[in-house]
Amino acid sequence: MSSNKLKPTESEIEILQILWEHGPQNVRFINDKLNEHREVGYTSTLKIMQLMLEKGFLDRDASSRTHIYKAKVNEQKIQGQLLKKFVNTAFRGSAMKMVMSALGNHNPSAEELDEIKDLIKKIEKK
Repeated sequence: MSSNKLKPTESEIEILQILWEHGPQNVRFINDKLNEHREVGYTSTLKIMQLMLEKGFLDRDASSRTHIYKAKVNEQKIQGQLLKKFVNTAFRGSAMKMVMSALGNHNPSAEELDEIKDLIKKIEKK
């Protein structure tokens, strides 16, 4: 199955985020990182990662005793897919409503506001 058509579950996203941040890792490392936030059994982590391998989200290097997994999907691509779905579902497809809601419910710092202004300027130039 192509990972282009599949959307990762919340648990799968957690694992992908660890791999995107730390690079290729073994199941024990991933499980330890997950356990920093909530209790997850090693076998549960292993099973999810095996399913992710089947779905095409991960690659596995089995050349040594400890298998090393790495993300096969691009972080920006997955974020884009999830954001598109979220905007369509929660804001009826309106990116403006989402941005206005985010700014209204969040107290952005001066630095964040400057970055938003810079982004708007770049978009306007296109």
